[in-house]
Amino acid sequence: MTKQHMGADGEGPLVDRGTRSGTALRIILLALVLLAAAAAFVVFKNQLDNEIVLGLLGILAMMGIFFIVSAVIGFVEVMPQSHSDTLARSFLANQPEGILITDAEGRVVYANAAYGRMTGATKATEVQTLEALLSRYRESGEALYRLTNGLLDGREGYEEFRLLKPLGNLTSSGSGAHWYRLKARLLPGERSDGRKLHVWQLSDITSERDDQERFFKELQHAIDYLDHAPAGFFSAGRKGEIYYVNATLAEWLGIDLTQFTPGSLRIADLVAGEGMALIDSVQAEPGLSKTETLDLDLRRVNGQSLPVRIVHRVRSARDGAPGESRSIVLARQEGGSDQSASIASMRFTRFFNNTPMAIASVDGEGRILRTNAPFMKLFSDIVGRDYVDRGGKLDVVFHESERERFQQALSAAKDRQVDIAPIDSRDPENDTRHFRFYVNAVIDQSDEAPEEAAIVYAVDVTEQKALETQMAQTQKMNAVGTLAGGIAHDFNNVLTAILLSSDHLLLQARPSDASFADLMEIKRNANRAAVLVRQLLAFSRKQTMRPSVLNLTDVIGDLRMLVDRLISGTNVKLKVEYGRDLWPVKTDLSQFEQVLINLCVNARDAMPNGGTITVATRNVSGAEAGSFNYRGLPAEEMVLVEVEDTGTGIAPDIMDKIFEPFFTTKEVGKGTGLGLAMVYGIVKQSGGYIYPESEVGKGTVFRIFLPRFIPEVVPVAAATASSVATSGGAQPQAAAGPAVAENAPSGEPDDLTGNSAVVLLVEDEEAVRRGGKRMLETRGYTVHEAGSGVEALDIMDELDGAVDIVVSDVVMPEMDGPTLLTELRKKYPDLKFIFVSGYAEDAFARNLPADAKFGFLPKPFSLKQLAVAVREMLDSAN
Repeated sequence: MTKQHMGADGEGPLVDRGTRSGTALRIILLALVLLAAAAAFVVFKNQLDNEIVLGLLGILAMMGIFFIVSAVIGFVEVMPQSHSDTLARSFLANQPEGILITDAEGRVVYANAAYGRMTGATKATEVQTLEALLSRYRESGEALYRLTNGLLDGREGYEEFRLLKPLGNLTSSGSGAHWYRLKARLLPGERSDGRKLHVWQLSDITSERDDQERFFKELQHAIDYLDHAPAGFFSAGRKGEIYYVNATLAEWLGIDLTQFTPGSLRIADLVAGEGMALIDSVQAEPGLSKTETLDLDLRRVNGQSLPVRIVHRVRSARDGAPGESRSIVLARQEGGSDQSASIASMRFTRFFNNTPMAIASVDGEGRILRTNAPFMKLFSDIVGRDYVDRGGKLDVVFHESERERFQQALSAAKDRQVDIAPIDSRDPENDTRHFRFYVNAVIDQSDEAPEEAAIVYAVDVTEQKALETQMAQTQKMNAVGTLAGGIAHDFNNVLTAILLSSDHLLLQARPSDASFADLMEIKRNANRAAVLVRQLLAFSRKQTMRPSVLNLTDVIGDLRMLVDRLISGTNVKLKVEYGRDLWPVKTDLSQFEQVLINLCVNARDAMPNGGTITVATRNVSGAEAGSFNYRGLPAEEMVLVEVEDTGTGIAPDIMDKIFEPFFTTKEVGKGTGLGLAMVYGIVKQSGGYIYPESEVGKGTVFRIFLPRFIPEVVPVAAATASSVATSGGAQPQAAAGPAVAENAPSGEPDDLTGNSAVVLLVEDEEAVRRGGKRMLETRGYTVHEAGSGVEALDIMDELDGAVDIVVSDVVMPEMDGPTLLTELRKKYPDLKFIFVSGYAEDAFARNLPADAKFGFLPKPFSLKQLAVAVREMLDSAN
C-alpha cells in the first residue's frame, strides 16, 4: 500500500491506497531469473566443454540480459495493470470535481487532485476527511450527516450548502461566500477486506449560483416596463409563491418593493377572506392553460380590503400538477367609469365570497348553479370548479345515508316551504368531518338565474361534534365512576362482615376441625373480592392513596426485574429508555407500580407472536405539552411515561371504551376488564393524564403525563413549628389495609388486648357493627355501639365522656364521621378517633381541621387489623 503525490502536471491522484507498485513485481521476477541462471549453471557445470551447451547458455544469457534491461526501463512489463483500470484512474484523476473515496468508517482511500485544490491540500499528508472538513460548520455538517445516514441505509443523494469562506485557499472564485454541492454514492462491489466504499463528489457551484442571480436581475430589467402599467400584475409559482409584483399593484397594496424578495409572499397573503378558494378552483387540464375572471378582495398591508377583478391564468403541467400562474389585477375604485349595475354586481360578488358561511345555489334537480369561496374551500376535496361548470349535483357533498333527506328538503324548498329542518351529515370521504346544512327556498327568482330553486348553507361542525362526544364520554365515565364507588362502598360493608365473622369462627376452631378448611376458603375468597373492590375504587378515584415524592427512574429500574419475570417464557422483549435529569413527581409508589405492571401485561397479551415493549421516560416542557394537542392536557411542565408495544393494536371503534370497568376484549375467564379502569383512576387521582394512541396491526402506546413536583420553600421558623406539631401526634395515622398478613409485622404491638379500655363503635351497617363489637370484646375492650353520629353524641353525653377511643364509619345517615369528630372535639379535644371507610382518606380528610388527630382503617378489614389499629391509636402520644 503506497501514497502517491501529484506529479509535475498536477493531475495525478493526491492519495491512492488502492494500487500495487509494478517495480516490486519486476524486482521479484529479476530474482527468479537469477535463480534460474544459477540452477542452470549447477546442472550443466560438468558439460561446459561441450560447444552446444556453451552456445545454448550464451543465447539464454543474452535473452536474460535483454529481458532484465527491458524490464528495468519499462519496455517489458510483468503482470501489467489492466487497460481499463488505467483508464478509470486517469478518468478520476482528471475530473474537475473533487472526488474522495472512503470506507464505511470515513477513512480516506482515494482523493484526486481536484479535491486537493478545492480543500487546500497540496500533499497526501494534508488531505482531510469530510467529517474534519465540514463538521465545523453547521450547514455543511448537517448536510454531511444526512448523506452519511443515507449511505448507511443504501440511499444515494446530494446536498447543497453555503459557507461564508471557501474550503481551501486555492479556490479560483475568490475568498467570499461559496456554494458547494456534495454528492454521495455507493461504489459497486466491496474491498478485499469486505468493507464497502463510498464515493463523494465535491463541486464548487458558486458560479452557478451567481449565474442564477444574474438571470433574475436580467429578468427584472426585461419586465420593468410592466411596473408602470395602469393595471396590477403578479406572477406566481406552482405552490402560489409570488416571484414578481409590479409597482402598480405594490402601490395599491402598500408593499415595499425594496423589502420584497421573490417567493417571500404567496397569493394567499394577498387575498382577503375566502377568496383563495376561488383562485384554487381554477385548474386547467393536463398540459393546457385556463383563464378565469374573478371578483374578490385583496388585502392591503395595513389590513384594509381592496375590491378588485382578477384575470387569472394558470397552466397545468403535463402530469396534471398545478403549474405557474399569471394574473392581471383591475381595481374597482370609486369614481370609475363602470355602470351602476356592474358596480352593484361587483359589490354583491364581494359580499357573497367574503361571508364566513359556505353557500351554494341549486336548481330543482339539485344541480349546482353558483358557489361562493368558502364553499369551494370547505369542499375542495369533493367539488371543483370544473364539476360546478359541468352542472354537477350538490348531493355529492352529503354522506350517502343523508342524500335522501337532502332530496326531501329540496322538494320542500321547491314547494316554497319554510322552516326546513337542518341536515347533519358526515363527509362522504372522511368520517371524522361533520357538516350541518340549511336548505332555504328561493321565493323570488332573479333574471340571472330563473331556474334557481334553493339556497344551501353549510357549516363545519366537526369541532362541535368532537366536544359533544368528549362531554358525553366524560359524563359517562363520571357516572360509571360514581356507580362503581357506590357499589364498592356497599360491598365493602358486606366483605367486612364476612371477614370479621370468619375470623371469629377461626378463633373458635382448631386446624384439625372439619370446618377449618372451609372457613379459610371463605376468608381467602373474601380477600379476593376485596381486590376487585379496590380496583373499582381506583377507577372511581376514591381509593386510599399514600403519595410520596418519587424519581421515576428509580421506580422503573426497581420494577424492571418484576416485568421481566412477567414476560418470561414469551417471545417478548422489554426495552427501557430512561430520560436524563428526570423531574420528581408525587404519587403513590405501590399504585403507580401497579399502573406500569398492568400496562406491560396488557402489552404482552397484545403480542401473541412476540414483539417489544418499550418503557420510556422524559421531561416535557409546557410548550411541548401544548404541542401534543391532547384535550384537557394543560401546557405545564410534566414528566412523560410511555409504554409502547408492537402488537395487534386497538380498533378505533373500541378506543373510547377501553377505560370502562368490566370492558375487555380478552376471552372469558382471562380478564375482568378492570385493569385499564384501575390505571385510569390511579393516574387521574394522582393529578395526571393518560392518552392512548393505536394503529391496528402496528401497536399501541399509552402516554402518562404526571405533573412535575416542585417543593414549597418553607421558612425556617414555620418548619420548626410544623415539626413540633407532628411530633405531638396531630397528623393522621393510618393502619394497615386488607393486604396485611395475619402475623404481626415488626413494630406492631405485641399485646392487642384492651386492658379495660372503653371503645365507642359507630357504624350504620348492623352486621359490621355487631361483628366489630364482638371482636373487640373478645380482646378485652368495653364496647358501646351507635348506629349514627347523632346517637353517638347522645351516648357520649350519657357516659359523660368516659370513652378512650371512637371507631366510626365515614359515610352514615343523619351525621357522617367527619361531622361527628368535629362535634366531639368541641367538648373532648383530646379524644382519640379512628375512621373506617372503603373510600380514600383524602376524600374526607380535606374537610377536617388541620390539627385533627385521627387514624384511618380502610375497609374491608380483619379482626387483627381492627385490633392493631385500636391498640396503636391508644398507645400513641397525645
